[in-house]
Amino acid sequence: MRLTEFWRRMEERFGAVYARSFAADMVLSTLGSRTVDQAFADGESVKDVWRAVCAHLETPAH
Repeated sequence: MRLTEFWRRMEERFGAVYARSFAADMVLSTLGSRTVDQAFADGESVKDVWRAVCAHLETPAH
């Protein structure tokens, strides 16, 4: 998965504004108590971050 696909999916689920807010503010235990933005900054793979978001929301990753 590419980063552009990640953001497209995030915006589909949350809307453009809330997707960015979620990524900056929501700390996910499945990302080691990091936010999406922190995980990306630390080099986490896009696919793993997407799976963590889906696990947090209890929704399918596909």
